[in-house]
Amino acid sequence: MERDGMEGNNLLHFLDTPSAHYRLNCDGRFEAENDGDDRSDASDPANARELLECLLNQPANKFCADCGIPDPKWAALPFGAFICIKCSGTHRSLGVHISKVISVNLDEWTDEEVHCLAESGGNSVVNTRYEAFLPENKKIKQDCSTEERNDFIRKKYQFQQFVCDPQFSCPLPLNKKHAQDKHQQHNSNKHGFGHAFRNSWRKKDSDSKGLKKMSDVGMIEFVGLIKVNIVKGTDLAVRDVMSSDPYVMINLGHQSMKTKVIKNTLNPIWNERLMLSIPDPIPPLKLQVFDKDTFSSDDRMGEADVDIRPLIAATKEHENSTITELTELYRWSASEDSNGVLAKDSVISIANGKVKQEITLKLQNVERGELEIEIECVPLSQ
Repeated sequence: MERDGMEGNNLLHFLDTPSAHYRLNCDGRFEAENDGDDRSDASDPANARELLECLLNQPANKFCADCGIPDPKWAALPFGAFICIKCSGTHRSLGVHISKVISVNLDEWTDEEVHCLAESGGNSVVNTRYEAFLPENKKIKQDCSTEERNDFIRKKYQFQQFVCDPQFSCPLPLNKKHAQDKHQQHNSNKHGFGHAFRNSWRKKDSDSKGLKKMSDVGMIEFVGLIKVNIVKGTDLAVRDVMSSDPYVMINLGHQSMKTKVIKNTLNPIWNERLMLSIPDPIPPLKLQVFDKDTFSSDDRMGEADVDIRPLIAATKEHENSTITELTELYRWSASEDSNGVLAKDSVISIANGKVKQEITLKLQNVERGELEIEIECVPLSQ
């Protein structure tokens, strides 16, 4: 009975904001279960991975919580749902303020994330909450269109239209407005990034023009994922008095992510891995380096575009490779690069079944600077 009461309170908390519920679970995770010597075991990485595998083996978690595709390899936090890679594309388009998507196999899980996922209850509990009043025959199926998938997931998680009986008054309209306001704020922050830049190395207003609404992003068909490892920058441009505080922004279609800021250096080392969905048709991967300013808009420190289609083609060709030793597949010579983007030869290689490309870029539209990255394509089959 006490557990039922807690579930009721948690449900009300979900109606307010899922991310707040996520923090609540993280702060009080497994306190009842870990009252003794077991507490130290809960922080052991091996035990965390075992717990994750145990969750995956639960019957309800063997199928995507949204469309029912077998063997889902992704998790949507803070909801605690196991989802397929197709649904993960729509979840990503919701924004991390609504749904954080993590790969079961490709990402490094923290103990905190695993425990929060466990306390969420898995697909059975998630669907009991978020599909409590789902109209008959409105659940999407595996072969649904991209538009149907996008519409259903937004209604289910962002607007929470199926949580309460529509015949009774409930706070969902306010929550819907709250979600939309947060969504618009998220967009306005991104669009307003460059409005105050004035000098030639600063962002232009036109950078934000032509971007579609976030609601359109989920309608794009995704063909896979790309992991971008931002390794380091070399001899970057000075944008403060003597140095800079650089960070990297990457864009693929309508998606964008950025690295942490490295203070007071022209030779930053990030070693930071970012992951984006690959839309179809495949756009270039855009990289921009900025100097972080506290009281003014961030300064431009150069940019570069990378054509990721050769890497995707190589990944498809060698998708089932059993090669264990490092093997070079393709090489592009910097001396023959007509665009002048390559600072060194770029190589696509394969090792342990993974196809990666190492690239050192000459930053464009800036007086100097190079950026070293490594990219890896993850096909839908994974």
